Amino acid sequence: MFETFDHTADIGLRVSAATLEELFVDAARGLTSLLVENVDDVQPTQTETIQLAGSKVDYLLFDWLNELLFRFETRQLLCAEFDVRFSDQVLEATVRGETWDRSRHRLAHEVKAITYHGLSVQQTASGWQTELILDI
Repeated sequence: MFETFDHTADIGLRVSAATLEELFVDAARGLTSLLVENVDDVQPTQTETIQLAGSKVDYLLFDWLNELLFRFETRQLLCAEFDVRFSDQVLEATVRGETWDRSRHRLAHEVKAITYHGLSVQQTASGWQTELILDI
């Protein structure tokens, strides 16, 4: 589950999930929903792998979302499906999506950057939570 919240000149993303893998998947879905209004129209026609290393989970989440945003900005890749695994401080992910199609995908926000401002990832009694701010 993810939700957005208003933040001065930016937008916040708050995510709760039962597992760390689900937290990263839902955060990625939240990012995609901020990029395009009609997320359900993004088809999983292209598959790519992502591998990121990091010892701090909050910085790894930052790097994960930043990598997805980079792929959108440089290659117009919208990701719709995410399979995330962790092994020895390494995130390994398979992402599926397609190239942004102006005739089918309605842009929602111009996300300029993922920020460190307010970035937190916490394990709770019911799972995991994160909150972060995106520059729009």
